[in-house]
Amino acid sequence: MKLNIAVLAGDGIGPEVIDQAVKVSDAVAKKFGHEINWKPALTGAAAIDEVGEPYPDETHEICKSSNAVLFGAIGHPKYDNNPSAKVRPEQGLLKMRKKLGLFANVRPTFTFPSLLDKSPLKRERIEGTDLVFLRELTGGIYFGEKGRRDEGETAYDNCVYTRKEVVRLAKKGFELAMTRNKKLCCVDKANVLETSRLWRETVQSMEKEYPEVTVSYEFVDAVAMRLVQWPNSYDVLITENLFGDILTDEASVISGSMGLMPSASLGANIGLFEPIHGSYPQATGLNIANPMATILSAAMMFENFGLLDEGKAIRNAVNNALEKGIVTEDLSNGDKAFGTKEVGDWLANSI
Repeated sequence: MKLNIAVLAGDGIGPEVIDQAVKVSDAVAKKFGHEINWKPALTGAAAIDEVGEPYPDETHEICKSSNAVLFGAIGHPKYDNNPSAKVRPEQGLLKMRKKLGLFANVRPTFTFPSLLDKSPLKRERIEGTDLVFLRELTGGIYFGEKGRRDEGETAYDNCVYTRKEVVRLAKKGFELAMTRNKKLCCVDKANVLETSRLWRETVQSMEKEYPEVTVSYEFVDAVAMRLVQWPNSYDVLITENLFGDILTDEASVISGSMGLMPSASLGANIGLFEPIHGSYPQATGLNIANPMATILSAAMMFENFGLLDEGKAIRNAVNNALEKGIVTEDLSNGDKAFGTKEVGDWLANSI
């Protein structure tokens, strides 16, 4: 297979972890006889510094003409610490999601046998956890009307959803549940919010189309509690943008490190694959960032193309590295720590 992949390294540690994911992907491509044409493009603070825009038109054209996008991370302290900044790296991310139609964020949470005791939660609570969040990505409060009134003394952010937006996300949730344990949880706040009532009634109306799927409905605050009590009771969870943003970060620490969790943002025509962690500017250039989440995001990318053996080869290599202690300092637990590049080299050579 010949693949054109847009590479948006972004800011902070983004370029470092992306380099390792490219290295490992090239090793997989060589092993299985594929050809990858990498197409780099600017985004985030790096793009603002270069052209004054966090998601330039040129970057969008590169993404649109590619088979997938491999994405690093965005964000920089000079924007984070300036509440009056008119242009921000995160605006580029929202713009990219909207323009590429990336409406479904897929965030798996799973455990690694060799790391069960590194989780902040007890082993017996997390063992066997294997769940997936589907977060709606292009609607809700992040994209609703926002502003100030009363001479700046009052602020507002409107949360708006259409039934169509709920249906297309829920459809992916039902379909994913059918390939797994046939359990789907709709996360909302229907006792308070009208948008949540729309979510709940829409998902209820779709149940008859998927009679094999057992559907539950839970309030977001209850799910936040149960994620740290019984995470292995969940299979597939669907939810709106804001709730999903918060809950997936909570779920990410179950595995023992945010540096291990991949994600995908899917639309009708293209997928974007990225680690869930941020740009970690304090570690930039120090060769200490964990590249495994980005590398596992590349595994999701191959699997999205139907190349399951290729994705499995990456996952097996990562599991072997974890078992052998070929890890960066966030997972070393006082033992010998390897650098970002060294971990990438080991994984590529292993494949």
